[in-house]
Amino acid sequence: MNLANYFDKVKGFGILATADSKGNVNAAAISKPVMIDEDTAAFIMAGHLTHKNLKSNPHASYYFIEKSDKYDGVRLYLTKIKESQDMTIIEEIRKKRYPIFTMKYNNESKYIVYFKVEKALPLVADGVLKRGVTQQ
Repeated sequence: MNLANYFDKVKGFGILATADSKGNVNAAAISKPVMIDEDTAAFIMAGHLTHKNLKSNPHASYYFIEKSDKYDGVRLYLTKIKESQDMTIIEEIRKKRYPIFTMKYNNESKYIVYFKVEKALPLVADGVLKRGVTQQ
């Protein structure tokens, strides 16, 4: 699957799950990633709990649920590799990808956080969701 094409074309919403160094979990609604290449995803975020967790624990999981009546989407297993506060890059991505949010978040601290995509899986594995019965 070409993740860049997928996230450019498919509508839906995402949830990024992180945990701090003690294992306290946080899940937050977040926009689709920007795919730098097939192995690198980037998210723009403010300096809230998700960003704080990534400072002490670089591992995260991103669930993207497609806007449809089916259970389609993708799960990404991620490891943070770097971050930047380069507002030129952040603004370029925001204006291209999220024009309606450009003004809303102008006053918040912004980061672009880059992740290595360790694994990409379908949102729901084949045969798992059939009237609540899982395959053995």
